[in-house]
Amino acid sequence: MKRPRVFYLHGFASSSQSTKGSYFADRLSEHGIALECPDFNEPDFATLTLTRMLDQLRSAVARDGNGPATLIGSSLGGTLAILAAEKFPQHVDRLVLLAPAVMFAKPGHHLLPPERIDEWRRRGALPFFHYAHDEDRLLNVAFYEDSLSYDAFQATIAQPALVFQGLRDASVDYRTVEAFARTRPNVTLSLLDDDHQLIASLPRIWESVVGFLELTE
Repeated sequence: MKRPRVFYLHGFASSSQSTKGSYFADRLSEHGIALECPDFNEPDFATLTLTRMLDQLRSAVARDGNGPATLIGSSLGGTLAILAAEKFPQHVDRLVLLAPAVMFAKPGHHLLPPERIDEWRRRGALPFFHYAHDEDRLLNVAFYEDSLSYDAFQATIAQPALVFQGLRDASVDYRTVEAFARTRPNVTLSLLDDDHQLIASLPRIWESVVGFLELTE
């Protein structure tokens, strides 16, 4: 059987070398699958936008005319995976969403409260802690303005999707993810006793991914 192409889409202010990305890379390599991990911090974090991320992902999944890919997306990477499945469905076969930020850019669900958004607009850029670099990095307000043109919660996706969401997630409200899954029969939601990172649940998640990708242990 042909091995699936699998991409890992990291979250905001994270990197392709994150704990979850490394975990899936190790597990998939045991099945002869090289996990592809675009670095959305390139060329620099300051100019990051969802549009740039989507363009980068589109180029990666369409490269060499290979078949459609499975996208594993974490947090904002989950948002990106949903948007990609809607915007270039011919390149996306299925989704694995880890604490997807389905309400991203909606009032009350962004990175900052409204008063900080006003400050962001006045100053043009604000510092955000970047986990991959272990320090604050400036991000232009264009990231916020650009994000307003996307709505993952209302996206129309036909691909099968597994969604894993922590009940103790302080960043993504599990009820919004429940609402997203409820109206989509192609989406299977698993609510877990875990936080936003879902690190403790990775073995349980992997068990489901093995069957979802039709791998054999």
